[in-house]
Amino acid sequence: MHDSLWDGRSFRLLNVIDDYNRQVLHIESDTSLPALRVIRVLSQLSETRGLPNMIRVDNGPE
Repeated sequence: MHDSLWDGRSFRLLNVIDDYNRQVLHIESDTSLPALRVIRVLSQLSETRGLPNMIRVDNGPE
């Protein structure tokens, strides 16, 4: 997800949600979310919650 701040700068959100119970596992926000940062977030989640059977990605209208 992405949007703009009041000063025009854009920001992005990485929302990680458990599709079974709709629990929000993590929200990461910044002006940029490079692949290495996404990998780090998913690695940290795998340490605390284990690996999922599958990952579904929805990039929406981006």
